[in-house]
Amino acid sequence: MTILGIGVDVVDIPRFAASLERTPTLRNRLFTAAEADLPLESLAGRFAAKEAFVKALRAPAGMSWQDIEVVSDAQGAPELKLHGAALDRAAELGVTATHLSISHDTTVATAFVVAEC
Repeated sequence: MTILGIGVDVVDIPRFAASLERTPTLRNRLFTAAEADLPLESLAGRFAAKEAFVKALRAPAGMSWQDIEVVSDAQGAPELKLHGAALDRAAELGVTATHLSISHDTTVATAFVVAEC
C-alpha cells in the first residue's frame, strides 16, 4: 500500500445547522438523495468526509459535492462511493482504495480520509 493522500476536516454542528436553515437549497447541493434526510449529526459528519476527500485528492474545481457519497457497508461502517468528477479524479491519480473514519459528538463532527494507490 502506498498512501497517496490524507485529508481531515472538522465541522461545527450548530454552525452547519444554521447554514442549512439559512440556505434551504444547500442540503440538496451538498448531499445525494440517499443522504439528504439523515439526522443533522450524520449530515455534518458526511460533509466533513466530503471535505476530507477533497483535501486528500486535491479534487478539481467544478466537482459536485454529490460526486462524493458516504454510504454504510454491511457492518455499518462509513465508506466513500464516488461518482462523476470525483471518480474521474481518483482514477486519474491511480487510487485503488479509500479509507474513511467519521466521528461526532454534540457540537463537532470530524472525518479522516486516506487514499491509497
